[in-house]
Amino acid sequence: MSALPLSLYIHIPWCVQKCPYCDFNSHQQKGTIPETEYIAHLLDDLTTDIQSFNLNAQQKQREVSSVFIGGGTPSLLSVDAMQHLMDGVRARVPLAKNAEVTMEANPGTVEADKFTGFAQVGVNRISIGVQSYNTSHLQNLGRIHDGQQAVRAISLASDLKLSSFNTDLMHGLAKQTPEQALKDLQTSIDLQVPHISWYQLTIEPNTQFYSKPPTLPDDDVLWEIQELGQTLLAESGYQQYEISAYGKNGHQSQHNLNYWRFGDYLGIGCGAHGKITDLSTGQIQRTVKVKHPKGYMDLSKPYLYEKHRVEEDDLAFEFFMNRFRLLEACPQEDYDHYTFSPLSSKNQHVLSQAADKGLIIDDGKMWQVTALGRRYLNSLLSEFV
Repeated sequence: MSALPLSLYIHIPWCVQKCPYCDFNSHQQKGTIPETEYIAHLLDDLTTDIQSFNLNAQQKQREVSSVFIGGGTPSLLSVDAMQHLMDGVRARVPLAKNAEVTMEANPGTVEADKFTGFAQVGVNRISIGVQSYNTSHLQNLGRIHDGQQAVRAISLASDLKLSSFNTDLMHGLAKQTPEQALKDLQTSIDLQVPHISWYQLTIEPNTQFYSKPPTLPDDDVLWEIQELGQTLLAESGYQQYEISAYGKNGHQSQHNLNYWRFGDYLGIGCGAHGKITDLSTGQIQRTVKVKHPKGYMDLSKPYLYEKHRVEEDDLAFEFFMNRFRLLEACPQEDYDHYTFSPLSSKNQHVLSQAADKGLIIDDGKMWQVTALGRRYLNSLLSEFV
């Protein structure tokens, strides 16, 4: 069986403080980060995965095409720690010659000053968590930076001549007008950011905002922001390629594309998720690592918290849940290639009905979600369950 693209996700769990909207596995920093100890565990975790999935036997086929260091706030790590991490990764897995290596960063001054060092150890793409340039909105979101620090971080990233960089921006914030939302977008555009992740604030369980929800704009205002923002991005040369991702001049996130195309990825670090296909059997395994740093670094326990096989009845839902996030057409042969399983007659019928309703385009070779399909995507996906 032919190889699938393989990525690596690395989770750094610490932040200066927990944002009230954040439901990611992040933990407020208390004292000094145990970076030396944690990176040693990360590399042991990676070694364990390589052995568990027998990847050494497939190394020539399964080089890592992208690395994403997320969190938390990975930019809290020292440059020396990042060097040790990247050296350890390179010693354990073959990185593709032009592998995309992304690191999430906080625009705060201390982290931004380390951008040059991170680039020197192999980070070639930085994702900057701006969220907004409006200081009042940033304060309401619990962010530790202000608009000027965000602009400075972007300027530093631009000067490094990285292969790409990204700003994360939120819209639909408390007391945010359409004009303010567009001003945030326009600022990133004026700063010539090559990739913008632009997404609506949602209130998630197990967050401070869930317990004490802010008053967000009503649906009409949210719809106006979405339409005006997408128009502005398109007119400014940004191509939307995923629900909340916009790239200029081909600056798409290769790591995220691999996720949505149903490629494989190793996940190491606290609470990290992974998906690996056994190329000899076609079986797909999903993994989750121990969530809390103390438990993860407990030598008496394994890093793996959960592993389960994706059953054949779930393949269609999982495949299309990912592929239909993308605006690009999906070659129909990709279903067999990525799932190692033919599409059942039941699911062929689901797709046929979706085409009849105008939710997708099906020309016999490609499937592509329409604008109507994106609007009712959850309903479409539920038909595969």
